[in-house]
Amino acid sequence: MEVKLYVGNLAYSTTEDDLRTLFTQSGTVASVALIKDRDTGQSKGFAFIEMSSQVEAENAISKFNGYSLGGRELKVNLARPREERSGGGYGDRGGYGNRGGGGGKGNRSGGGQRRY
Repeated sequence: MEVKLYVGNLAYSTTEDDLRTLFTQSGTVASVALIKDRDTGQSKGFAFIEMSSQVEAENAISKFNGYSLGGRELKVNLARPREERSGGGYGDRGGYGNRGGGGGKGNRSGGGQRRY
């Protein structure tokens, strides 16, 4: 059974290959997913790595949590399940909610919070 790890505090220059090479020292790496900004393609500084077993995952945590890579101290732990996110809509149907109004000139703020 594969076990997913969260790896944080990565240098923006770190690649998936860098992570695969490093974590292979603890066992079989099933997958590496370096999370990137969808607009810029720039790394967000964290990744998810799947190890092939619980024992290998625990070994990777003990070996690499606090490990220095690219001048940064890695944060490695078991990945938590993804939280449910609302997918859009209005009001209590899980979406935009109360986001205030637009700009405007002077005190005519367009419905947002008024600043005095």
